Amino acid sequence: MTASELIDNRITELGDWRGELFARLRKLIHAADPEITEEWKWDTPVWSNKGLVCAVGAFNDTVKVNFFKGASLEDPHKLFNAGLDAKATRAIDFHEGDRVDESSLTALIRAAVAHNLAAKK
Repeated sequence: MTASELIDNRITELGDWRGELFARLRKLIHAADPEITEEWKWDTPVWSNKGLVCAVGAFNDTVKVNFFKGASLEDPHKLFNAGLDAKATRAIDFHEGDRVDESSLTALIRAAVAHNLAAKK
């Protein structure tokens, strides 16, 4: 199976608010960077462009978006709310009913891609 098919299966398996949010986040990631690549690593959906950008995971009461180099990114809208003590990563935990600030999240995804592209020059 391709990474995209595995991600489709994960979303379907969830079958509740987490699956709906997961699908919404996936669309947002692709809209933020149409050249981003879907991968499947560590039994987890991962998106990359010239390096790892983010991963999305669903847990019992959260959907987590993990930014692999989040500690290096500006977060003017204070989206990061998890993993704040980690050396390199930062994450956003969403709970059922949480509002998704799509424009700020899109900007954060674009910043993560730009960080990767700048590092590859």
